[in-house]
Amino acid sequence: MKITVLGAGVVGTAAAAYLAKDGHEVTVLERHDTAARGTSYCNAGLVSPGDATAWASPAALRTFLRGIFNHDLGIRVKLRADPFFYLWSLRFLRECTTTRLRANTLPKLRLALYARDCINALSAEAGISYDQRSKGILYFFRSQESFDQGSVNYRFLGEHGLPIEIVDGRRAAEIEPALAGISDRIAGAVYSPVDQTGDSRQFTEALVAWATEKLGVTFRFGTTIEGLDIDGDRVVAVRTSAGPLTGDAVVLSMGPESGVFGRRYGIDLPVYPVKGYAATIPLDDPSKGPTMGGADEDKLIGYSRLGDRLRISSTAEFTGFDRTHKPSNFASMLRTAHELFPGAFDEKKAEFWAGLRPMMPSSVPVIGRARYRNLYLNTGHGHLGWTTSCGSGKLVADLIAGREPEFDTQGLIYRQ
Repeated sequence: MKITVLGAGVVGTAAAAYLAKDGHEVTVLERHDTAARGTSYCNAGLVSPGDATAWASPAALRTFLRGIFNHDLGIRVKLRADPFFYLWSLRFLRECTTTRLRANTLPKLRLALYARDCINALSAEAGISYDQRSKGILYFFRSQESFDQGSVNYRFLGEHGLPIEIVDGRRAAEIEPALAGISDRIAGAVYSPVDQTGDSRQFTEALVAWATEKLGVTFRFGTTIEGLDIDGDRVVAVRTSAGPLTGDAVVLSMGPESGVFGRRYGIDLPVYPVKGYAATIPLDDPSKGPTMGGADEDKLIGYSRLGDRLRISSTAEFTGFDRTHKPSNFASMLRTAHELFPGAFDEKKAEFWAGLRPMMPSSVPVIGRARYRNLYLNTGHGHLGWTTSCGSGKLVADLIAGREPEFDTQGLIYRQ
C-alpha cells in the first residue's frame, strides 16, 4: 500500500521503517527541516521499562493539586483559559485510583519490554549507533518514606516481568560508583538491569538515513500538514503546504499536536502537551560522571550518560504549547547534578532545551485504528515515547498487515 506517516519524530520514523520493511510505499511528512526536532530532540535519554508506572495515581493526584499553588514541585500546573486542559484534567483525575493505576501500568510495561527488544533488533539490523549503553538504570530514593512508598510500584513491575534488584545505599554505590559520595543519603534504590540509555535524536536521524537508502522511505521535510480530505469512512488525501498527498492509509504520529489535529475529525484523542526541561552538558571529567542512567526519585530528576555527555531532565509543567525556557527553569536540576556528580562538568557549557510530552490521562499510548477505516493512531506516548517508539511502530505495522502482534496487547489497542 501507499502509506503516509504524519510526523518524523522517533515514533513516526520507527513506524515508517517497520511499514517499509513490510513492503509498503511510505512517505513521511514533517514540518521541521529535519527529523527529531520536536519532543524527540532532547528527552531524558532513558529507554526505561522500569519507568512504566502510569503517572495517574493517588499520589500523583495530590502532587497535581499541590502543583497548582506551588511551582517549586516537579509538577507545575499553570491555570489558563484552555477548556481542553480542564477536560483533560477531569479524565486524569478519574485515572488516579489504585485500580486504574495497575490497569494502566500493565499494558505500558508489556509494550516497554517488547519495545526495548525492538530498538535493539532494529538498531543492529540498520547498524545504528546512538551513544547507547546497556548497563541498566538505577532509581534511588533519599528518604525512607519515599522509598517505602515508591518501591511498591517497582515491586509490582517486578511481579509482572521486569527484572529488578531492590538495594540499600551501599549497594547502590556499588552499582553506580559515581554515587559513592552520596550513598549515605540514599535510603534505598531499585536497579533495573534491562533498562538502557541512548540519544533518541541520533537514533532517529540515523534511522531516517537507513530507511531512505535501504527501504525507500520518502521524507518530506519542511512540509506543513494542513488537514485531511475525508470521503465517507476513508481518508482520501492529506492536505499539505506542498499540495495534497493521496494514498491507501495514514498513520497519525504528530506528538503533542495529535490531540488538536484528531479532534478536528471527531476522534476522541485526549492528548495534552506536558512541558519538560532538559540540559545536555559535556563531561569535563568523564570519570566523575555516571556510568549508566538514573533517576533521583525525590528530586524528580532523570539523567543519562550519552557518550561523554551528561543529559539531565526534570519537570512536568502544564502550560499549553509554550516551549520557551529561561535559566531559572534549570537551576534546581543543575544543583542536584552538581551534588550527584561533583567536578564532572561545567554548567556554563550546557545546552538547554524545553519540549512537550504528548500525554494521555491514563499514560497509555494510543495505538490502533480510529473512526476512519484507513486512519491509524500512533501517539500519546507521554514520558515513554523514546522507550516505546519501536514497539509501537512494529505494532502499527502488524495491525495494518492484519498480523497477530508478537506480545500481549490487552488494554493497549485503541478502539473508537
